[in-house]
Amino acid sequence: MIKLYHLSKYYPSALGKQYIFRDLNFAFPDTGNVALLGSNGAGKSTLFRIIAGSEYPNKGKVVTTKSISWPVALATGIHPEMTGRENTRFIGRVNGVADLDAYEEKVKEFAELGVKYDLPVKNYSSGMRSRLAFGCCISIDFDVYLIDEATSVGDQKFRKKAKQALLDKKETSSMIMVSHDIEEIKQFCDSAVILHQGALTYFADLSEGLSVYKQL
Repeated sequence: MIKLYHLSKYYPSALGKQYIFRDLNFAFPDTGNVALLGSNGAGKSTLFRIIAGSEYPNKGKVVTTKSISWPVALATGIHPEMTGRENTRFIGRVNGVADLDAYEEKVKEFAELGVKYDLPVKNYSSGMRSRLAFGCCISIDFDVYLIDEATSVGDQKFRKKAKQALLDKKETSSMIMVSHDIEEIKQFCDSAVILHQGALTYFADLSEGLSVYKQL
């Protein structure tokens, strides 16, 4: 269960409060994989960060009984002064990983960082940071994964690996996915939620949701 209660988010500006959404009430389905759709600037990434707990609403709350990932593929929580290994251990501790040594090695292997795993992240390319963040997230068993353009990370070989890892997780966990790739959405999702003009609308039929989305 992920429920939004009277959720409001705005950013201050010279013209006053600019609302992303106001007094939003919504319940995501308990099972299945949901595509979160909407035009550019609709607030999808903001909503993702609020659901993940990495950003706070101005009003309202998110209530859930499930463990939720941070948005996969975003380098959220990666500290540039720490090494890849140190970041991994920190993320593992925060998320209650029991065997940190095994988790370290799993992330190192998945992210394909080699000896650079023990160098400060500030020396990484953006692709290396994203691979580290993806590896840290996918190596933890969450109930719900927030997927934000995740399969665009890294080169073609790594993107293929990332997609397979998500397909494997699909068997045991739920997903909420943001992607501009319609074929990818069809591969991963079975329903859709459209964020438009500050309101969320659920479509149990993915095809219907995609049809409405294409007309926005």
